[in-house]
Amino acid sequence: MVKSDNPKKLLVEGKDDLRVIPELIEKNGITWVDNKRQPIVLIEECEGYENITSDLIYTELQTGRRTHLGLVVDADDDASLRWQSIRNACLPSIANIPEEIPATGLIINTPDGKRFGVWIMPDNIMEGMLETFLSYMIPQQGESLWKYAQEVAWEAKNQGAIFKDSYIHKAEIYTWLAWQDEPGRQIHQAIKYNILNPQDVKVQGFITWFKTLYAL
Repeated sequence: MVKSDNPKKLLVEGKDDLRVIPELIEKNGITWVDNKRQPIVLIEECEGYENITSDLIYTELQTGRRTHLGLVVDADDDASLRWQSIRNACLPSIANIPEEIPATGLIINTPDGKRFGVWIMPDNIMEGMLETFLSYMIPQQGESLWKYAQEVAWEAKNQGAIFKDSYIHKAEIYTWLAWQDEPGRQIHQAIKYNILNPQDVKVQGFITWFKTLYAL
């Protein structure tokens, strides 16, 4: 059973983040579960960005033995606007939070000596989401099929597919996964079984941020 007083914690928007990040970290050479059968970082799903509030951040920073706290959220339509929203939520607890998020992700020490970090998917700059980040892991030999999957997803939209425009990257990656062996694996399974390439250079910025934030 996971202990709720794990000193290192990561807050994420949804279940996909919760499942993907451990697989990604493991594939980059870091054992996720320690010899006491505990995760090296406790991940908690917040069931949507709207639930990552000032009160939640304050509570998490004040909880028990907490030494490290991270947030991973989607940029959606605008990474800059998402950062301003996060910054506003953090200011009551973290007065020294910068006005802009670094391209390498935020890592700072809070006034009371705790480590705090933020990563905005996909890369702290571009619009997008977790699925945009995962598209960076498409293997080189799969690029032609990936381009076709993107075309198919857009054409489906033109033909009346009812997913929101902002979910186009989800539609693209799941279309591509539907054509793999085996078809239709979940995104965390695609990392686990090397359908996606978790060592791609484009994802190493996130890996470096995660390792640095949690001193791994």
